[in-house]
Amino acid sequence: MSNDPAHGQPPPTGGAQAGPPPLGPEAHVLVGSGDLFVNWARKSSLWYLLFATACCGIELMQAGASRYDLDRFGAVFRATPRQSDLMLVAGTITHKMAERVKRLYDQMPEPKYVIAMGSCANTGGPFYKDSYCVVKGVDLVIPVDVYIPGCPPRPEALIDGIMKLQKIIMQKKNFGSKA
Repeated sequence: MSNDPAHGQPPPTGGAQAGPPPLGPEAHVLVGSGDLFVNWARKSSLWYLLFATACCGIELMQAGASRYDLDRFGAVFRATPRQSDLMLVAGTITHKMAERVKRLYDQMPEPKYVIAMGSCANTGGPFYKDSYCVVKGVDLVIPVDVYIPGCPPRPEALIDGIMKLQKIIMQKKNFGSKA
C-alpha cells in the first residue's frame, strides 16, 4: 500500500525517507473524490442510450468513432437506460418495437431528452406508406426534443443536433424550469 493520504495512510514526516513533497488538492481529484468527479461529468455531458434499429445506426457509430468523436462534445455512450439522460433513436420503429422504446424511455432518470435521427425515426420514412407495421414517427410514442433530418443523416448533422440540445438544456437551466 502506498503512503498516499487518499489511501488512508498518513504522509511520512521529515527525515531521509520523507519522499516527494505533498501535492495540492487537485492532484487527488480522481483518487480521493471519485464521486465528485462523476457528478461533475454528469452535469457537463450527455450520456446517451443508443437505440439504433436501421441504417442510421451506422452513421451513429461513425459519429462516435475517432474521426468525429462524440466524446469531444460531452456525449458518452451508456448501455443501460438507468445511466442515460439522452436517448438517440436512429432508424425505423415498428409497432412491436415501440413498446420497448417506451419501456426504455420510462426507465431513464429525469431529466431525460430524446433525439430522433433520420427520416424513419422522424416520419416513418419510405417504409411508412407501404407497410402497416411502421410507426409514423417516434414522437407518437415518446416526446422528442430535437429532430435530425436526412436519410441517413451525416455525422455532422448528429453533432449539430447534440449541440442544439445542449443549448436547449442550458436555456432551461438558466430559466430554472423544465419545459
